[in-house]
Amino acid sequence: MLANFGIGALAFRRIEPIAVRAPLALLLTSLTIIASVWWWLAEPVALARAPIDAANKLECVSYAPFRDNQTPLNPLVEVSAEQIREDLVEVAKISRCIRIYSVDNGLDKVPELASQVGLKVLLGVWIGNNHVKNAQLVDTAVALSKKYPDTVTAIVVGNEVLLHGDMTPSDLRDLLLSVKARVSVPVTYADVWEYWLRYREIQDAVDFITIHVLPYWDNIPTRAENAAAKVAAIHKQVSLAFPGKEVQIGETGWPSMGRMREGALPSRINQARVISEILEVAKRDNFRVNLIEAFDASWKRYWEGTVGGNWGLFKADHHTLKYPPGIPISNYPLWKPLMGSGMMLAISVYVVAWFSQRRRPWKPRPSSWIAVGISATVAGVLLGIAIDKMMYESFGFGGWLRWGALLAATAAAPVLCANALMSGRGIPALLELMGPRESRTQSFPTLILGAVVMTIMVIATGTALGSVFDPRWQDLPFASLTMAAVPLVMLSWLNRPRTGAHPIAEMAFAAIFLFGALYVVFIEGIQNWQALWTSGAYILLGLSMYGVRSKGASTQLEPAIS
Repeated sequence: MLANFGIGALAFRRIEPIAVRAPLALLLTSLTIIASVWWWLAEPVALARAPIDAANKLECVSYAPFRDNQTPLNPLVEVSAEQIREDLVEVAKISRCIRIYSVDNGLDKVPELASQVGLKVLLGVWIGNNHVKNAQLVDTAVALSKKYPDTVTAIVVGNEVLLHGDMTPSDLRDLLLSVKARVSVPVTYADVWEYWLRYREIQDAVDFITIHVLPYWDNIPTRAENAAAKVAAIHKQVSLAFPGKEVQIGETGWPSMGRMREGALPSRINQARVISEILEVAKRDNFRVNLIEAFDASWKRYWEGTVGGNWGLFKADHHTLKYPPGIPISNYPLWKPLMGSGMMLAISVYVVAWFSQRRRPWKPRPSSWIAVGISATVAGVLLGIAIDKMMYESFGFGGWLRWGALLAATAAAPVLCANALMSGRGIPALLELMGPRESRTQSFPTLILGAVVMTIMVIATGTALGSVFDPRWQDLPFASLTMAAVPLVMLSWLNRPRTGAHPIAEMAFAAIFLFGALYVVFIEGIQNWQALWTSGAYILLGLSMYGVRSKGASTQLEPAIS
């Protein structure tokens, strides 16, 4: 007997180091992959021409003073002179001119304050379908141009009025001519370039033509690397259509954050690169450019989503430059803590898996450890991206609650799935959580996993339906969803019940995810890798729900042992 015990002890000592070394090797591999991916993601880029250079100031930049909950759509908002003065001091460091879009909400103070810091002003008059209000704003603009002739360099009467259908071309032409008769500064009208070509009859009512060229918002979006060439080509096309008239770019730029549109990717590097290259072609071809815009505009996110609020050269705090001169630009300037958070999550997944399998009387099969390794690596890489996306996509209390809950649930998913994989448990059906009392589970780990799965499914369903019914502004949560989809689909299919029916709720979720995935690919196109990735995550979530079975008396899990 003692001999047998000695042989058993010797065998255990030989097996135990192997059992330790294999998970440790997987962990080291995961950490290496996480570090390598983040090193690649965060690689900084030094542009040949800095997008912002105090020694070579911008020609002009769009300016709106609104912060936080202030919005120009609220007629009661009156921006203070002190707030505007703070902004203009910052803008004067990088630009020689600002373009404003109206003279109400306190913007009538801009010419005086701009003159104090050496800024010229393209003075805008916001024209709508209220003729009385239009006349009042025109009177204010005319008076300001006469009072500050050395500051107001031109009056822009109307912004995309024809695009929005607020005025007929003939009425707009009459208004432009009436303003020209009252002022000594040049008068222009601003609209997207296609509408200038469509309504050429207003050309004789302006002193120069102002076109908007936003390659990201094109009907067929332009990739960032082709944006500057597109701007130059359109400027040349419009100039040929209006010989003898100067054509000025009244709005152009690129967003730093937000969803892709086909191949057009908003990012910090892309914004800096596009601006730099547009300024180069403008200098080469000798045309004037007004960039949109000075500051990130949180108030625009109500109507244009995340991407609408992130066109600024300064962050939304109205003080911090996005691209200080001489500093290389990275899409993830805080990549080290983001990478570190992912490594900690990956380590947590392995630790939970290790202690979970130590409590079982059997050793998990190799496929379970492989699933743990894949889940830990994927979660470790994507957690930092998901955190970064949550920080800039969350807007308002509802937005922070939605994306914060999704991030918390998807970060917990690989940890809880590792425990379930090593414990021989599958994904619980909703009936086990919310069904009749006699069918509810009494297992605390199962309850926690079920609550996390339910949170993920509800929020993911909302994003999938949003991508179907409101795709233009819907963010694509590819990182968060993948963090959950990968461990859930592996748990669903490795620890799946041998018997039991497909629950109706889970099948409904699976159908929604499959339909959403197909529709997203159809509507977004194959150039949009964010959409393709998100669709892949929806498919994995659908498969994980399809693998769930209702728990019955005869239901058994396929053995998760070797």
